Amino acid sequence: MKATIMLCDAVQVAAGKFFILGGGWSFIGPEPIPSALAVKIDIDWNEIESNHHWELFLSDEDGVPFTIPTPEGDQPVEVRGDFEAGRVEGAIPGSSISLPLAINIPPLPLEEGKRYVWRLVIDGETHEDWAVAFSVRSAEDEINESGPY
Repeated sequence: MKATIMLCDAVQVAAGKFFILGGGWSFIGPEPIPSALAVKIDIDWNEIESNHHWELFLSDEDGVPFTIPTPEGDQPVEVRGDFEAGRVEGAIPGSSISLPLAINIPPLPLEEGKRYVWRLVIDGETHEDWAVAFSVRSAEDEINESGPY
């Protein structure tokens, strides 16, 4: 399998395609705002019609899980789900099938001046390029004319 992850302001999936608002940024904040992940998974022909499990984990640049307070105590920020891709009528044998996932995240209390990483794990496996990093501006940082991203 291959996967591509893009940070965005918001994302939806309809008819097997992404509809992305404000995609491709790598800086956020400093104030907490909603964000999203557009995740495109390319499923190999031999992995189609099998159950798969995916997980996304948010950590700081040192790999320490990012946690938020809950009534049950601090909990790591994680998103997970399952998928099974079926064969597409007319697909050429051996071709891969693309699965788009839209994950919208509420505002998180991220620490200013830090770098964070979303890491994808599928069926217990991850790869170096199955991650996307971003930085949180400090309140003192100037926002240039091109906008807050």
